[in-house]
Amino acid sequence: MPMDPSQWIDVKEDKFKYQVDHFVIPGHYTDDVESILIPHGLIMDRISKLAQIIASEYDSERIVVCCVLKGGHQFFSDLITYMKKALNKQGKTLPMTLEFIRVKSYENDKSTGNVQVSMSEKELQELKGKNLLLVEDIIDTGNTMRKLLGTLAKYEPKSVKVASLLLKKTPLSCGYVPDYVGFAIPDLFVVGYCLDYNDIFRDLDHICAISESGKTKYSTE
Repeated sequence: MPMDPSQWIDVKEDKFKYQVDHFVIPGHYTDDVESILIPHGLIMDRISKLAQIIASEYDSERIVVCCVLKGGHQFFSDLITYMKKALNKQGKTLPMTLEFIRVKSYENDKSTGNVQVSMSEKELQELKGKNLLLVEDIIDTGNTMRKLLGTLAKYEPKSVKVASLLLKKTPLSCGYVPDYVGFAIPDLFVVGYCLDYNDIFRDLDHICAISESGKTKYSTE
C-alpha cells in the first residue's frame, strides 16, 4: 500500500536549501553542487525511523531485502543496519536475507525509458513464494519501478514492497508511490549519498542539487 504523504518528510526547496560552505563536502565538488537539500545527519535519523516502521509491519516470516544497485546501496546498507535492531509485529527481531539487483534506466540526467535487470532467470525463479522488500534510492517518474514490479510479478513472489529514500515531486510522475518513503523532494536532479550523475558524486555524503556547471563537467555527451 502506498505510504500516506503525512508519513514522509516533504522537502521544500525554499526551506531545505543549505549553503554548500556551511557543510563539509569533498573539495573537488565545491563548484559542482548548487545547494545541500538534505544533510547526512538528517538522512540517517530518517532511515532509523523507516527501519522501525518497516519492521513493525512484518510478522515472523523471513523477508528478502533486495538492493537496487548502484544508487541504492548506501541506503540499503544503512537501512539493514537499523532493521537488524528493529522489532516486528511480535516484538521480535526480523529474519532477513539479502539480495542485489542492478537496474539501469538513466543516461546523463534523463530516464531512457528502458529498464535493464541484472538477475538471471534462475535467480528470478527463486523469488517465488518469498516476501520481497525492494530498496531503491529514488523514485523519479516511477516508470522504472513499475516496469521492475511487473517483471518480478511474473515470478510469483508472496509479497513485494518498496522502500525508497526519495520520491521526486515531478509533473512527469506516472503516479506511482512506494510503500515506504524517506523524503519527498523538489523536481531537481540530486546527487550524493550514492546518488550519481553518470557515476560521479557517489562519494558525497549529503544529498545535493547538482549545478549546471556540474552537469556540463560530467556529461557523457
